Amino acid sequence: MGNVYSAQNIASYLIYELNENHVFVNNMSIQNILASVESKWVQTFGHSAFNEFVYAKEEGYIVKEVFEAYEIYGASHIRVPATEYYLKYGTFQLVERTYAIPNFTQEEIELVQQVISTYRYQMLSEAS
Repeated sequence: MGNVYSAQNIASYLIYELNENHVFVNNMSIQNILASVESKWVQTFGHSAFNEFVYAKEEGYIVKEVFEAYEIYGASHIRVPATEYYLKYGTFQLVERTYAIPNFTQEEIELVQQVISTYRYQMLSEAS
């Protein structure tokens, strides 16, 4: 049984992994990869991978919160995940930090890595 995560956290994982492998990633590619992760997740675990609602638009599959967080990049490459604001209990200082990577189980990592590999293969085949 898979866990349910925030789409922002899954997007952070995708951005770090793709940048680590020197693969282009922009806002629309994140949306496409999230759609693939969601599809495989539902097939494997029988429920959604994340809490956020999914919207079907003319452009395709959209997770609104993730789309809005990376909208400023347009079609440009994204090097680091979006930031969130965090107020630690007992302090009065608001801290800006990047979204954390989810603590995936081994089965979840394999599933997400399959999706990333498929995306990388599609990018390579389009480039050639």
